[in-house]
Amino acid sequence: MRILPATLLVGAATAVAPPMQQILQPHEETPSTSASTGSWSKPLENFQEQLKSFSDDARKLWNEVYNEFSDVMDNNPVFSLPKKHTRRPDSHWDHIVRGSEIQGMWTTGADGQKHREIDGKLEAYDLRVKKSDPSVLGIDPGVKQYTGYLDDNENDKHLFYWFFESRNDPENDPVVLWLNGGPGCSSLTGLFAELGPSQINENIQPVYNNYSWNSNASVIFLDQPVNVGFSYSGSAVSDTVAAGKDVYALLSLFFKQFPEYAKQDFHISGESYAGHYIPVFASEIFSHKNRNINLKSVLIGNGLTDGYTQYEYYRPMACGDGGYPAVLDEASCRSMDNALPRCQSMIEACYNTESSWICVPASIYCNNALLAPYQRTGQNVYDVRGKCEDESNLCYSEMGYISEYLNKREVREAVGAEVDGYDSCNFDINRNFLLHGDWMKPYHRLVPDLLEKIPVLVYAGDADFICNWLGNKAWTEALEWPGQDKYVAAPMKDLRLDGDGKKIGQVKSYGNFTFMRIFGGGHMVPMDQPESGLEFFNRWIEGEWF
Repeated sequence: MRILPATLLVGAATAVAPPMQQILQPHEETPSTSASTGSWSKPLENFQEQLKSFSDDARKLWNEVYNEFSDVMDNNPVFSLPKKHTRRPDSHWDHIVRGSEIQGMWTTGADGQKHREIDGKLEAYDLRVKKSDPSVLGIDPGVKQYTGYLDDNENDKHLFYWFFESRNDPENDPVVLWLNGGPGCSSLTGLFAELGPSQINENIQPVYNNYSWNSNASVIFLDQPVNVGFSYSGSAVSDTVAAGKDVYALLSLFFKQFPEYAKQDFHISGESYAGHYIPVFASEIFSHKNRNINLKSVLIGNGLTDGYTQYEYYRPMACGDGGYPAVLDEASCRSMDNALPRCQSMIEACYNTESSWICVPASIYCNNALLAPYQRTGQNVYDVRGKCEDESNLCYSEMGYISEYLNKREVREAVGAEVDGYDSCNFDINRNFLLHGDWMKPYHRLVPDLLEKIPVLVYAGDADFICNWLGNKAWTEALEWPGQDKYVAAPMKDLRLDGDGKKIGQVKSYGNFTFMRIFGGGHMVPMDQPESGLEFFNRWIEGEWF
């Protein structure tokens, strides 16, 4: 959902995440590292062992950050405990797609040479599929739905997904994958709080959403990485690249089971930390020559993509230069200005080395220096227009409604969930990604190659702080690619409903690159501005800016 505000990063974490990037609150329980935890103690042992191999520069960085933020660094869980779960028998599922069988399918190319029908290491994966009965839950009756799990049997990983067919013309409408962020937040939050066919009200009941993105597209909501939402595992995923392998396998097996959707255009969309996920996932797809995934574009909403550029814009957004009144006083704004050069030099070192031992201190320093001053005000990091009214639910009571709904036994039974409970965000995963250096990795460097193949949309609600529109516009203009000069020179034009109605934002576009500012939207644009969100989404998938 969001970017978990990674302010108190390591022990009392805060992070930046999609659909919402969220500030992770202090986590009170630290998993035991006794022998009884078995394999779950190994990440910590490995972490401590690797500390011994630090270079002098890396050790200097860690010592500097520790001296400044010792209270944060002292509480530092680097693993999470597996979720309680009960795997359902194969007889429960309507279909099971075996990756080992797909791996054995060969075809003859135009050159007469044999090659695998679908590339990739799929033999360890299975896809379990259940045709859901929407009438049981009252969610979009009349629309075909599927739920299930992608299983990585070799690594004991099980990703939950929920698919909704288009309300309009499913035989021809495109298919869209939706990803929330965190990292560690469930995409079912996006389903029920933002762009899915139903929302959950204060009575913990589903309510029809007229502005659902499945109005003109079929949508897959995916709980990833493992141990997020209804997904679970006996092992961990702590970086975006590893998560991308799982997503490629899921899509390959899904479109093999449902070839009627494989022939349509496919798009990847998401928020917040999906600014990391999407460039990597799209690149993983294109790395396979023989594939059944017809990827046509990507959409990144209020994303964290290029930290070096985006962190410069926390001070302007917090201090009144983003179109809304200042949240911080002048002294705090000066403090952020003073901290920026050191922050950017640390991020630059991370970009140059891509070493976890360099990238982790950069995350800790920058988040504490540039996010924490705002967070201490009690203002909502996802919307500068108000206070955080419900800290236990990442500032939004709707998050609590969704968790209560998805924890109902009858709901978990109806969708085939195998875990004993649902949490909207897993804070341990957020810390794991941070402590593996993933937070500051330069994944934006993958975007120029994507622009050579497909259109890329970066959109941002202009009231968000944590992944604000100023920083998102800036990184798109700073990106080096053949069309950079003409993209930078392109004017911001009015974006209106129905092409000529009410002004809902601004848009600039050149070649395959487009940026949108959405007026009055916070971190979760489809929740705050549902009509505007559906408007630009429909026009994007129809190819208006391609």
